[in-house]
Amino acid sequence: MNAIYLYPLWVRIWHWFNALLFVIMLWSGASLHFAGSIGLLDFSTARPIHNIAGILLALSWIAFVIGNLVTSNGRHYRVQWHGFIRRLITQGHYYAVGIFNNEPHPFHPSTEMKLNTLQQTSYLAVMYILMPLLILSGGAFLFSIYLPETLWGLGSVWVVAMAHLTVAYCLVLFIMVHLYIITTGETVTTNLRAMVSGWHREMAQEKTE
Repeated sequence: MNAIYLYPLWVRIWHWFNALLFVIMLWSGASLHFAGSIGLLDFSTARPIHNIAGILLALSWIAFVIGNLVTSNGRHYRVQWHGFIRRLITQGHYYAVGIFNNEPHPFHPSTEMKLNTLQQTSYLAVMYILMPLLILSGGAFLFSIYLPETLWGLGSVWVVAMAHLTVAYCLVLFIMVHLYIITTGETVTTNLRAMVSGWHREMAQEKTE
């Protein structure tokens, strides 16, 4: 059994705090969008909760970016372009087909690279494209009185609302895939336990990538 310390304390605290904020934002956001539905908050309650959670999420994102700049965790997000397409296709094939045929996982985490190419690509897209767009659109929504009346010939508030909603749906899709990927470790709980303890454990085997 190999044990590798992959997730330092600050990453784990950030991860679970971020997860909590996402749940709060999804619940309060759904309450704003579908006000009055069963199991959701009323509009007047959901609005301040959503705004506060959004501000905290923005601060959490800033902390993540700074953390990756000043600690060694940032190396896991540096793309290795040599063989990138091959690794991307191999990993995608594993998740789509290989895992259901009990094929060996083509990637094994290490202290040099804890994310496979597909994970790395998706996390980069989420954290450095979707999250900034979510924060900017949310901020624009929060301070909509300062927006121009129109953007690209359309009502500015409507443009911001659609952008915010679209990004939110993309992030919900990411979360659903993320929850599935969590279960694809050596056992169903391997990846979850790693994010709790910081230690990734798997049976010793040769790397194929």
